[in-house]
Amino acid sequence: MSKVRVLVGTRKGAFILTADGKRDKWEVSGPHFAGWEMYHLKGSPADPNRIYASQTSGWFGQVIQRSSDGGKTWEAPGGDITPVPGAMPKVESNKFVYDTSPEGKPLTTHQWYDGTQHPWEFKRVWHLEPSHTDPDTVYAGVEDAALFRSTDGAKSWQELPGLRGHGTGPKWQPGAGGMCLHTVILDKKDPKRIYIAISAAGAFRTDNGGKTWKPINRGLHSQYIPDQTAEVGHCVHHVAMHPSRPNVLFMQKHWDVMRSDDAGDNWSEVSGNLPTDFGFVIDVHAHEPETIYVVPIKSDSEHYPPEGKLRVYRSRTGGNEWEALTKGLPQSNCYVNVLRDAMAVDSLDKCGIYFGTTGGQVYASPDAGDSWTPIVRDLPAVLSVEVQTLP
Repeated sequence: MSKVRVLVGTRKGAFILTADGKRDKWEVSGPHFAGWEMYHLKGSPADPNRIYASQTSGWFGQVIQRSSDGGKTWEAPGGDITPVPGAMPKVESNKFVYDTSPEGKPLTTHQWYDGTQHPWEFKRVWHLEPSHTDPDTVYAGVEDAALFRSTDGAKSWQELPGLRGHGTGPKWQPGAGGMCLHTVILDKKDPKRIYIAISAAGAFRTDNGGKTWKPINRGLHSQYIPDQTAEVGHCVHHVAMHPSRPNVLFMQKHWDVMRSDDAGDNWSEVSGNLPTDFGFVIDVHAHEPETIYVVPIKSDSEHYPPEGKLRVYRSRTGGNEWEALTKGLPQSNCYVNVLRDAMAVDSLDKCGIYFGTTGGQVYASPDAGDSWTPIVRDLPAVLSVEVQTLP
Protein backbone atom coordinates (compact mmCIF):
# COMPACT_ATOMS: atom_id res chain seq x y z
CA MET A 1 0.00 0.00 0.00
CA SER A 2 1.27 3.45 -0.89
CA LYS A 3 2.21 5.94 1.79
CA VAL A 4 1.95 9.68 2.10
CA ARG A 5 4.52 12.09 3.51
CA VAL A 6 3.37 15.63 4.27
CA LEU A 7 6.14 18.24 4.55
CA VAL A 8 5.21 21.22 6.71
CA GLY A 9 7.24 24.41 6.98
CA THR A 10 6.47 26.73 9.89
CA ARG A 11 7.78 29.91 11.46
CA LYS A 12 9.62 27.87 14.11
CA GLY A 13 10.71 24.63 12.49
CA ALA A 14 9.73 21.88 10.06
CA PHE A 15 7.47 18.88 10.65
CA ILE A 16 7.05 15.67 8.66
CA LEU A 17 3.74 13.80 8.85
CA THR A 18 3.44 10.26 7.49
CA ALA A 19 0.54 7.85 7.01
CA ASP A 20 -0.38 4.80 4.99
CA GLY A 21 -2.81 4.88 2.09
CA LYS A 22 -5.84 5.02 4.37
CA ARG A 23 -4.60 8.35 5.75
CA ASP A 24 -6.41 7.93 9.04
CA LYS A 25 -3.44 7.57 11.43
CA TRP A 26 -0.50 9.94 11.29
CA GLU A 27 3.00 9.92 12.73
CA VAL A 28 4.58 13.30 13.45
CA SER A 29 8.33 13.93 13.21
CA GLY A 30 9.74 17.24 14.36
CA PRO A 31 10.39 19.95 14.93
CA HIS A 32 13.35 19.79 12.60
CA PHE A 33 15.49 22.96 12.83
CA ALA A 34 13.51 24.09 15.85
CA GLY A 35 13.32 27.85 16.19
CA TRP A 36 14.23 28.53 12.55
CA GLU A 37 11.84 29.87 9.96
CA MET A 38 11.36 26.99 7.50
CA TYR A 39 9.78 28.78 4.59
CA HIS A 40 9.39 25.89 2.16
CA LEU A 41 10.08 22.15 1.94
CA LYS A 42 9.70 20.19 -1.29
CA GLY A 43 10.38 16.57 -2.17
CA SER A 44 11.97 15.42 -5.42
CA PRO A 45 9.64 13.66 -7.89
CA ALA A 46 12.70 11.75 -9.11
CA ASP A 47 13.73 10.35 -5.70
CA PRO A 48 11.24 9.78 -2.86
CA ASN A 49 14.01 10.10 -0.29
CA ARG A 50 15.29 13.51 -1.45
CA ILE A 51 13.86 16.62 0.23
CA TYR A 52 15.00 20.24 -0.04
CA ALA A 53 14.24 22.85 2.61
CA SER A 54 14.58 26.63 2.87
CA GLN A 55 15.89 27.56 6.33
CA THR A 56 16.28 31.24 7.18
CA SER A 57 16.43 33.91 9.84
CA GLY A 58 17.07 37.63 9.88
CA TRP A 59 20.22 37.06 11.94
CA PHE A 60 21.86 33.96 10.47
CA GLY A 61 20.76 34.43 6.85
CA GLN A 62 19.69 31.74 4.40
CA VAL A 63 20.63 28.05 4.38
CA ILE A 64 19.39 25.36 2.01
CA GLN A 65 19.05 22.01 3.73
CA ARG A 66 18.95 18.67 1.94
CA SER A 67 17.85 15.24 3.11
CA SER A 68 18.58 12.02 1.23
CA ASP A 69 16.69 9.72 3.59
CA GLY A 70 13.19 11.16 3.73
CA GLY A 71 13.92 13.73 6.41
CA LYS A 72 15.64 11.51 8.97
CA THR A 73 18.94 13.37 8.61
CA TRP A 74 19.88 16.67 6.98
CA GLU A 75 22.91 18.44 5.59
CA ALA A 76 23.61 21.92 4.23
CA PRO A 77 25.41 21.11 0.95
CA GLY A 78 26.46 24.71 0.36
CA GLY A 79 27.79 25.07 3.89
CA ASP A 80 26.48 26.94 6.87
CA ILE A 81 26.69 30.70 7.04
CA THR A 82 28.86 32.37 9.65
CA PRO A 83 26.77 35.04 11.39
CA VAL A 84 28.47 38.39 11.15
CA PRO A 85 26.40 41.20 12.69
CA GLY A 86 25.62 43.90 10.18
CA ALA A 87 27.56 42.27 7.38
CA MET A 88 27.01 42.33 3.66
CA PRO A 89 29.15 40.78 0.90
CA LYS A 90 31.13 42.82 -1.60
CA VAL A 91 33.13 41.69 -4.60
CA GLU A 92 36.86 42.40 -4.68
CA SER A 93 38.81 40.69 -7.46
CA ASN A 94 36.04 38.07 -7.76
CA LYS A 95 36.33 37.20 -4.08
CA PHE A 96 33.76 37.87 -1.43
CA VAL A 97 34.54 39.89 1.65
CA TYR A 98 32.24 41.19 4.34
CA ASP A 99 31.57 44.80 5.19
CA THR A 100 31.22 44.80 8.97
CA SER A 101 30.71 48.54 9.26
CA PRO A 102 27.72 49.67 11.35
CA GLU A 103 25.92 50.89 8.25
CA GLY A 104 26.27 47.52 6.52
CA LYS A 105 23.12 45.61 5.66
CA PRO A 106 22.17 42.24 7.20
CA LEU A 107 24.22 39.24 6.15
CA THR A 108 23.51 38.05 2.62
CA THR A 109 24.41 34.54 1.45
CA HIS A 110 27.41 34.88 -0.86
CA GLN A 111 26.60 31.82 -2.95
CA TRP A 112 23.50 33.60 -4.29
CA TYR A 113 25.16 36.91 -5.08
CA ASP A 114 27.27 37.83 -8.11
CA GLY A 115 27.85 41.54 -7.49
CA THR A 116 25.97 42.63 -10.61
CA GLN A 117 22.59 44.06 -11.61
CA HIS A 118 22.23 46.48 -8.72
CA PRO A 119 20.18 47.40 -6.87
CA TRP A 120 19.28 43.91 -5.71
CA GLU A 121 19.15 42.36 -2.26
CA PHE A 122 18.91 38.68 -1.44
CA LYS A 123 16.60 38.13 1.52
CA ARG A 124 14.99 34.69 1.40
CA VAL A 125 14.28 31.59 -0.66
CA TRP A 126 10.51 31.52 -0.97
CA HIS A 127 10.05 28.42 -3.08
CA LEU A 128 12.06 25.33 -4.03
CA GLU A 129 11.06 23.29 -7.09
CA PRO A 130 12.99 20.06 -7.78
CA SER A 131 13.32 18.67 -11.29
CA HIS A 132 10.92 15.97 -12.46
CA THR A 133 13.78 13.76 -13.63
CA ASP A 134 16.99 14.61 -11.75
CA PRO A 135 17.10 14.64 -7.91
CA ASP A 136 20.20 16.88 -7.96
CA THR A 137 18.54 19.63 -10.00
CA VAL A 138 16.40 22.11 -8.11
CA TYR A 139 15.16 25.64 -8.77
CA ALA A 140 14.83 28.39 -6.17
CA GLY A 141 12.62 31.45 -6.32
CA VAL A 142 14.00 34.20 -4.11
CA GLU A 143 13.41 37.70 -2.78
CA ASP A 144 14.24 40.17 -4.32
CA ALA A 145 12.66 38.47 -7.32
CA ALA A 146 15.13 36.19 -9.12
CA LEU A 147 15.32 32.56 -10.19
CA PHE A 148 18.29 30.30 -9.41
CA ARG A 149 19.12 26.71 -10.32
CA SER A 150 21.40 24.09 -8.79
CA THR A 151 22.47 20.96 -10.65
CA ASP A 152 24.63 19.50 -7.89
CA GLY A 153 22.12 18.92 -5.13
CA ALA A 154 22.20 22.49 -3.74
CA LYS A 155 25.98 22.68 -3.34
CA SER A 156 26.16 25.63 -5.72
CA TRP A 157 23.66 27.88 -7.47
CA GLN A 158 23.54 29.80 -10.72
CA GLU A 159 21.07 32.50 -11.54
CA LEU A 160 18.94 32.37 -14.69
CA PRO A 161 19.70 36.03 -15.40
CA GLY A 162 17.30 36.47 -18.31
CA LEU A 163 14.45 37.08 -15.89
CA ARG A 164 15.97 39.96 -13.95
CA GLY A 165 17.37 41.24 -17.22
CA HIS A 166 13.90 41.54 -18.71
CA GLY A 167 13.14 45.08 -19.82
CA THR A 168 10.18 45.40 -17.48
CA GLY A 169 12.35 44.85 -14.38
CA PRO A 170 12.42 48.52 -13.31
CA LYS A 171 8.61 48.46 -13.12
CA TRP A 172 8.45 45.58 -10.64
CA GLN A 173 7.27 46.54 -7.17
CA PRO A 174 7.17 44.58 -3.91
CA GLY A 175 3.89 43.28 -2.59
CA ALA A 176 3.02 43.46 1.10
CA GLY A 177 5.26 40.46 1.78
CA GLY A 178 8.17 41.70 -0.33
CA MET A 179 9.18 41.36 -3.96
CA CYS A 180 9.17 37.59 -3.92
CA LEU A 181 9.38 35.00 -6.65
CA HIS A 182 7.04 32.54 -4.97
CA THR A 183 5.80 30.22 -7.71
CA VAL A 184 7.90 27.97 -9.95
CA ILE A 185 6.16 25.47 -12.24
CA LEU A 186 8.16 23.08 -14.43
CA ASP A 187 6.44 21.69 -17.51
CA LYS A 188 6.85 17.91 -17.29
CA LYS A 189 6.30 17.54 -21.04
CA ASP A 190 8.66 20.32 -22.09
CA PRO A 191 11.75 20.73 -19.87
CA LYS A 192 12.55 24.10 -21.47
CA ARG A 193 9.27 25.63 -20.37
CA ILE A 194 9.02 27.19 -16.90
CA TYR A 195 6.33 29.38 -15.38
CA ILE A 196 7.06 31.73 -12.50
CA ALA A 197 5.08 34.35 -10.57
CA ILE A 198 6.29 37.42 -8.71
CA SER A 199 4.54 39.63 -6.18
CA ALA A 200 3.96 42.30 -7.39
CA ALA A 201 5.08 41.99 -10.98
CA GLY A 202 2.92 39.19 -12.37
CA ALA A 203 3.44 35.89 -14.15
CA PHE A 204 6.20 35.09 -16.67
CA ARG A 205 7.02 32.16 -18.96
CA THR A 206 10.18 30.93 -20.61
CA ASP A 207 10.17 28.50 -23.53
CA ASN A 208 13.96 28.20 -23.83
CA GLY A 209 15.10 27.10 -20.40
CA GLY A 210 15.32 30.55 -18.87
CA LYS A 211 17.33 32.45 -21.49
CA THR A 212 14.43 34.79 -22.27
CA TRP A 213 11.13 35.44 -20.54
CA LYS A 214 7.72 36.68 -21.58
CA PRO A 215 5.24 38.45 -19.27
CA ILE A 216 1.95 36.53 -19.36
CA ASN A 217 -0.53 38.90 -17.75
CA ARG A 218 -2.95 39.83 -20.52
CA GLY A 219 -6.46 39.83 -19.11
CA LEU A 220 -5.42 40.63 -15.55
CA HIS A 221 -7.01 43.73 -14.07
CA SER A 222 -5.63 45.41 -10.95
CA GLN A 223 -7.28 48.50 -9.51
CA TYR A 224 -4.32 49.53 -7.37
CA ILE A 225 -1.86 50.32 -10.19
CA PRO A 226 -1.95 53.38 -12.50
CA ASP A 227 -2.50 51.31 -15.65
CA GLN A 228 -4.96 48.70 -14.48
CA THR A 229 -4.24 46.37 -17.42
CA ALA A 230 -0.48 46.95 -17.60
CA GLU A 231 1.96 44.36 -18.96
CA VAL A 232 3.48 43.97 -15.49
CA GLY A 233 2.71 45.16 -11.97
CA HIS A 234 -0.02 42.70 -10.98
CA CYS A 235 0.07 41.07 -7.57
CA VAL A 236 -0.20 37.37 -8.37
CA HIS A 237 -0.53 35.23 -5.23
CA HIS A 238 -0.21 31.73 -6.68
CA VAL A 239 -0.45 29.77 -9.93
CA ALA A 240 -1.34 26.09 -10.34
CA MET A 241 -1.22 23.63 -13.22
CA HIS A 242 -2.19 20.01 -13.76
CA PRO A 243 0.84 18.18 -15.24
CA SER A 244 -1.24 16.54 -17.95
CA ARG A 245 -2.36 19.93 -19.31
CA PRO A 246 0.61 22.30 -19.21
CA ASN A 247 -1.21 24.94 -21.27
CA VAL A 248 -4.02 25.31 -18.72
CA LEU A 249 -3.19 27.49 -15.71
CA PHE A 250 -5.20 28.63 -12.71
CA MET A 251 -4.32 31.73 -10.74
CA GLN A 252 -5.28 33.26 -7.40
CA LYS A 253 -4.33 36.91 -7.54
CA HIS A 254 -4.82 39.91 -5.28
CA TRP A 255 -8.57 39.84 -5.95
CA ASP A 256 -9.81 37.54 -8.74
CA VAL A 257 -9.46 33.85 -9.51
CA MET A 258 -8.26 33.49 -13.10
CA ARG A 259 -7.84 30.83 -15.78
CA SER A 260 -5.72 30.58 -18.92
CA ASP A 261 -6.11 27.96 -21.64
CA ASP A 262 -3.17 29.13 -23.76
CA ALA A 263 -0.11 28.86 -21.48
CA GLY A 264 -0.79 32.23 -19.87
CA ASP A 265 -1.04 34.32 -23.03
CA ASN A 266 -4.59 35.29 -22.08
CA TRP A 267 -6.52 35.11 -18.81
CA SER A 268 -10.21 35.19 -17.92
CA GLU A 269 -11.86 35.51 -14.53
CA VAL A 270 -13.52 32.40 -13.05
CA SER A 271 -14.37 33.71 -9.56
CA GLY A 272 -18.05 32.96 -10.17
CA ASN A 273 -20.10 32.52 -6.99
CA LEU A 274 -17.23 32.63 -4.49
CA PRO A 275 -18.08 34.65 -1.35
CA THR A 276 -14.92 36.69 -1.99
CA ASP A 277 -12.32 36.37 -4.72
CA PHE A 278 -9.41 37.35 -2.48
CA GLY A 279 -7.10 34.60 -1.25
CA PHE A 280 -3.60 33.22 -1.46
CA VAL A 281 -3.73 29.54 -2.37
CA ILE A 282 -5.00 27.57 -5.37
CA ASP A 283 -4.46 23.93 -6.34
CA VAL A 284 -5.66 21.28 -8.80
CA HIS A 285 -7.00 17.76 -8.15
CA ALA A 286 -4.42 15.08 -9.03
CA HIS A 287 -6.70 13.15 -11.41
CA GLU A 288 -9.36 15.68 -12.42
CA PRO A 289 -7.76 18.60 -14.27
CA GLU A 290 -10.98 20.63 -14.13
CA THR A 291 -11.30 20.32 -10.34
CA ILE A 292 -9.65 23.19 -8.49
CA TYR A 293 -9.54 24.38 -4.88
CA VAL A 294 -9.24 27.80 -3.25
CA VAL A 295 -9.58 29.17 0.29
CA PRO A 296 -11.25 32.61 0.19
CA ILE A 297 -10.12 35.26 2.67
CA LYS A 298 -12.31 38.23 3.57
CA SER A 299 -10.16 41.00 2.08
CA ASP A 300 -6.67 42.35 1.52
CA SER A 301 -6.77 44.00 4.94
CA GLU A 302 -8.68 41.28 6.82
CA HIS A 303 -6.76 38.06 6.28
CA TYR A 304 -9.25 35.59 7.71
CA PRO A 305 -12.22 33.59 6.40
CA PRO A 306 -15.48 35.44 5.74
CA GLU A 307 -17.84 35.30 8.73
CA GLY A 308 -15.15 33.45 10.70
CA LYS A 309 -16.04 30.23 8.84
CA LEU A 310 -13.15 28.21 7.43
CA ARG A 311 -14.33 26.97 4.04
CA VAL A 312 -12.44 25.40 1.18
CA TYR A 313 -14.19 25.99 -2.14
CA ARG A 314 -14.10 23.44 -4.93
CA SER A 315 -14.99 23.84 -8.58
CA ARG A 316 -15.43 20.74 -10.69
CA THR A 317 -15.88 22.82 -13.84
CA GLY A 318 -12.57 24.67 -13.92
CA GLY A 319 -14.04 27.73 -12.27
CA ASN A 320 -17.18 29.91 -12.12
CA GLU A 321 -19.27 27.27 -10.28
CA TRP A 322 -18.03 26.73 -6.72
CA GLU A 323 -19.18 24.66 -3.75
CA ALA A 324 -18.24 25.18 -0.11
CA LEU A 325 -16.50 22.25 1.61
CA THR A 326 -17.04 22.55 5.36
CA LYS A 327 -17.37 19.08 6.93
CA GLY A 328 -14.84 18.87 9.75
CA LEU A 329 -13.74 22.53 9.46
CA PRO A 330 -14.54 25.15 12.13
CA GLN A 331 -17.60 27.18 11.20
CA SER A 332 -17.49 29.84 13.88
CA ASN A 333 -14.87 32.12 15.44
CA CYS A 334 -12.11 31.01 13.05
CA TYR A 335 -9.70 33.79 12.09
CA VAL A 336 -6.74 31.98 10.55
CA ASN A 337 -5.15 32.49 7.15
CA VAL A 338 -3.93 29.97 4.57
CA LEU A 339 -0.76 31.17 2.86
CA ARG A 340 0.16 30.77 -0.80
CA ASP A 341 2.24 27.57 -0.50
CA ALA A 342 0.16 25.99 2.25
CA MET A 343 -2.01 23.62 0.17
CA ALA A 344 -1.04 20.43 -1.66
CA VAL A 345 -2.54 17.25 -3.12
CA ASP A 346 -1.40 13.63 -3.14
CA SER A 347 -1.69 11.29 -6.12
CA LEU A 348 -3.41 8.30 -4.52
CA ASP A 349 -6.41 6.82 -6.30
CA LYS A 350 -8.77 8.84 -4.16
CA CYS A 351 -6.98 12.17 -4.19
CA GLY A 352 -6.09 13.64 -0.81
CA ILE A 353 -6.08 17.41 -0.20
CA TYR A 354 -4.02 19.06 2.56
CA PHE A 355 -3.67 22.59 3.85
CA GLY A 356 -2.13 24.37 6.83
CA THR A 357 -3.14 27.54 8.66
CA THR A 358 -1.47 30.40 10.45
CA GLY A 359 -3.11 29.01 13.58
CA GLY A 360 -0.89 25.91 13.39
CA GLN A 361 -3.44 23.37 12.16
CA VAL A 362 -2.86 21.02 9.24
CA TYR A 363 -6.07 19.62 7.76
CA ALA A 364 -6.33 16.56 5.50
CA SER A 365 -9.13 15.28 3.33
CA PRO A 366 -8.75 11.70 2.04
CA ASP A 367 -11.85 12.12 -0.15
CA ALA A 368 -10.98 15.08 -2.38
CA GLY A 369 -12.39 17.64 0.01
CA ASP A 370 -15.71 16.09 1.02
CA SER A 371 -14.58 15.82 4.66
CA TRP A 372 -11.66 17.18 6.68
CA THR A 373 -9.68 16.15 9.75
CA PRO A 374 -7.02 18.13 11.61
CA ILE A 375 -4.07 15.72 11.48
CA VAL A 376 -1.97 17.97 13.72
CA ARG A 377 -2.75 21.05 15.82
CA ASP A 378 -0.93 23.78 17.70
CA LEU A 379 2.11 24.02 15.46
CA PRO A 380 3.75 27.38 14.86
CA ALA A 381 2.16 29.32 12.00
CA VAL A 382 2.23 27.12 8.88
CA LEU A 383 4.07 28.65 5.92
CA SER A 384 4.02 25.76 3.47
CA VAL A 385 2.54 22.31 2.94
CA GLU A 386 3.83 19.86 0.33
CA VAL A 387 3.08 16.16 -0.20
CA GLN A 388 5.06 13.16 -1.38
CA THR A 389 3.21 10.03 -2.46
CA LEU A 390 5.50 7.12 -1.62
CA PRO A 391 5.56 3.55 -2.99
